[in-house]
Amino acid sequence: MFDVTVAPARKALDAAPAREPRAYEALVREIGEDAACEVRDVFWSETCVRLQLFRTLSLAQHHARIAREAHSLKSAAGTFGYLRLAALALRLEETAQGLGEADFRALLDLMDAAYAAARAQEPQV
Repeated sequence: MFDVTVAPARKALDAAPAREPRAYEALVREIGEDAACEVRDVFWSETCVRLQLFRTLSLAQHHARIAREAHSLKSAAGTFGYLRLAALALRLEETAQGLGEADFRALLDLMDAAYAAARAQEPQV
């Protein structure tokens, strides 16, 4: 069985900003403010659903799907500069097959916290 060490990684992730504001600015320059805002809204909605989905899937039976969903989340979070969430999604993508149930749940808790932190750092429009 593959064990994930959450505590040291958590400290490093907590030190990193939840959001890199320049990433969104770059997206705005590329596709415009309205389109970037729409895409970000879709990201928030899909990410919320995806985080809930992870909690309904059996790790033992669905590790391949969990890894695919984590890959998609990692890519989307990276596009918007949600660094902590992208890093945690990458960790889930890379370790889904070998994670134990407790480590999986702990990683999901960290992902939920990273999502909440990213939302909290979003500028209010």
